[in-house]
Order: sequence, then C-alpha cells, then structure tokens
Amino acid sequence: MPVPNGKQTVVNTPSSRLNDLGIVLPAPPMPLGAYVETSDTGNLLFLSGILPVVNGKLPITGRLGENLSVKEGQEAARIASLNALAAAKQHLGSLDRLKKLVKVTVLIATTEQFAEHAAVANGASDLFVQIFGPQLGHVRLAYGVQSLPIGTPVIVDVLFEIKQRVNRPSYKKTSKIKRNRK
Repeated sequence: MPVPNGKQTVVNTPSSRLNDLGIVLPAPPMPLGAYVETSDTGNLLFLSGILPVVNGKLPITGRLGENLSVKEGQEAARIASLNALAAAKQHLGSLDRLKKLVKVTVLIATTEQFAEHAAVANGASDLFVQIFGPQLGHVRLAYGVQSLPIGTPVIVDVLFEIKQRVNRPSYKKTSKIKRNRK
C-alpha cells in the first residue's frame, strides 16, 4: 500500500510473519476427550489446553527438574504454541483474523524444587512475540503441577482477540431496462 513518500508500507499479518520466519504450521491437534479444541464468542477465541504433539505423538515427555532441562521445556512450549496456532487457523479459516494474543497460560509438569517456570514459558511467549510483535504484548501465567495428561511436560492455554467477519450485504442483480410487451 503506497504512502505519501512513495514507499511501500508493509502490513505484517500472522500469516506473513510465519512465512517470513520459514515456519510451517503442523496439522491441528485432536482433542483427547469429549471437548473441542477451539471456541469463540464475540471477539474472543479460546483454545483448550494444547499439548506439544508432533504427528500425534509427544516428542518430549517427563517433568522439569527431574528428567527434562529448561531448554527441552522451552521446546515443548514452542511446539504446543505452534499447535495452538494451527488450531486457531483451522477454526478461523485464516490466522489473519487473529487481532491480538491476549493471554497465555503455561502449565508445566515439575518437581517441587523446580523454580524456572518463567524460562520454560518463554518458549511460548518468544514464538508469539515473533509472530504478533512486542508492541501488542500479552499477559501470561506459568505454574508448575505434579503431573499432566499422557506424560506431557507442558500445556499451553491461549486466548486471542479476533477480528470480526465483515458481513457484506448481498445485492440482487436487477435490470433497469424495461421490456415492452405487446
């Protein structure tokens, strides 16, 4: 889109940022029970707790502080966040309907002694900042739990603000030419 000085402005959409970063989203995750992965109301899109699955399997299992490093926890949080984006894209039809990341909650399977929750959660936050930019920001909660379903080390829970669909009125084609009937 041209601006007064003749230069092009670049509109960074989530889709274009993923493309610029060379990131291809995985297939959307499947629910593990009787629920749906995504639900929207008004201008909000809620995602169920998303696991770091790849091709239907957990590539990283265990607990932080026991058999997993912070780096492995960050990678699990990043994978779960990519899955969250894939679920959002499936629900909305396009990631470009995402207006803003509002909140991220990261549940982390840890030992009692583990205290680097924020560092693990950065695996999710850093990815989202790359896609949505630092200026929009997001709130975050990260906490440790004793165990998580199927041995996953993290679950990422996400809330997005979405752009509403534009409902365009449909117009019927009418002819302004009147035909003479004889």
